[in-house]
Amino acid sequence: MPPTPLAATTLAVVDMGSNSFRLEVGRVEGDQVFRLDTWRETLRLGAGIDDRGNLRPEARAAALACLARFAERLRGLHPSGVRAVATNTLRVAKNAASFLPQAERTLGFPIDVITGYEEARLIYLGVAHVLPSSTEPRLVIDIGGGSTEFIVGRGMEALRMDSLKMGCVGMTQRFFGDGRLTAAAFAAADTVARAEVEAIARDFDRSHWTSAYASSGTALALAEILEQNGMSPAGITRGGLDRLRRRMISAGHVRHLSMPALKPERAPVLAGGLAVMAAAMEELEADRINPVGGALRLGVLYDLLGRRIQRDVRTATVDQFQTRWRVDRAHAGRVAAMAQAIFAAAVDDPEPAATQRLAWAALLHETGFSVSHTGFHKHGAYVLQNADMPGFAAGEQSEVATLVLGCRGSLAKMATALGDPVFRAQLLALRLAVLFHHARRPIDPPRFRIERGKRVGFQVPARWLKAHPLTAHLLAKEQAEWRALGFAWA
Repeated sequence: MPPTPLAATTLAVVDMGSNSFRLEVGRVEGDQVFRLDTWRETLRLGAGIDDRGNLRPEARAAALACLARFAERLRGLHPSGVRAVATNTLRVAKNAASFLPQAERTLGFPIDVITGYEEARLIYLGVAHVLPSSTEPRLVIDIGGGSTEFIVGRGMEALRMDSLKMGCVGMTQRFFGDGRLTAAAFAAADTVARAEVEAIARDFDRSHWTSAYASSGTALALAEILEQNGMSPAGITRGGLDRLRRRMISAGHVRHLSMPALKPERAPVLAGGLAVMAAAMEELEADRINPVGGALRLGVLYDLLGRRIQRDVRTATVDQFQTRWRVDRAHAGRVAAMAQAIFAAAVDDPEPAATQRLAWAALLHETGFSVSHTGFHKHGAYVLQNADMPGFAAGEQSEVATLVLGCRGSLAKMATALGDPVFRAQLLALRLAVLFHHARRPIDPPRFRIERGKRVGFQVPARWLKAHPLTAHLLAKEQAEWRALGFAWA
């Protein structure tokens, strides 16, 4: 289906954070995105995890109700212009796998559970688009509900990234769960937070940057409170945080906490956010941090825009992996071309996304070749499943890794995944493309015919097979693999 005019000019992102869910819609003009609408609902999903690590029923229900409201605004937008991302809570919840399908049906779009490193990359991309252009290195800190991301970047590029599993919701639950604001609780929170930041301080201290920024709700709230209450002249300072901490201890309890610029929905998690920010500033030797807009949602919007104007960061990631793992690019390109041709013949109107994932798998199928030339598919699959791959959603990365695992060897290990007809066609295409290029040189490919439906079929002219006896032998073995799993070969 071709994009509608609306899809060409409108992008939207759903940010399923641990503290709040947000929906942002932007209008595309050239290579810029201008915000149209923003919705925010404070759900504190991170506080909805029980002692066994599962998302509680009431938290699931609240999340689904919010997504249903977002779905109404997203109705009519083209799928290529919408991306939903989930962060720390759905990374750690043990029952996330059972919740996500229901959430996707409610929202009407796929949901990507992104890694901490991918979250950091997207945060920096968003921040970089609202800061003035500069060649100086910058530090960006983003305190979310369940995690805190640290990034040092230059221009539009994130140079180093890390994600710590502590955020304003989690820290508040752990040290201020009863609502009491005591000096002892703040001291305990400070000790834990500083120990976490200390582990990454060598890579993010002030020797690596010239200016520091903080994005998202916690930073914006802290800066506004400090400035409007005369605790800091501008931005977030260590002295200002000390004065705010003393003010909060004097209040004694969250319900007694009242001051200009403190919004009711922010008050319950302010103590945890302050503890994380103070620890970060102490350990990284930052005297002042400037609040900045942008962050994850804007980063996702610009990432979507990049995919539409041929600046897809995933393409750069594939290229970097080929270089890093010394992939034979010419060979991988030939395999990718044939795999895509076979897939196109095997599936009616294949989705571009499925074709793209197959191409990525083909281009990276020899990632593990430098480890072992016999078991390269196993090593490559492990690398691709576990490495940080900027731009890739967890599901995309997993599918690419699974295709690489199945690109050669016994088909039995893929038996469960073969129930999906699209994946089955992808894997057949990749295995055949690898098989036909066993000699690792350009070939004159035969004319072939694909059997569609429940049967697996791939017919090659007998004359071509007679002229290529080794390939004919390998095809016979491939037929046996599929037949052993109950797939009749036409």
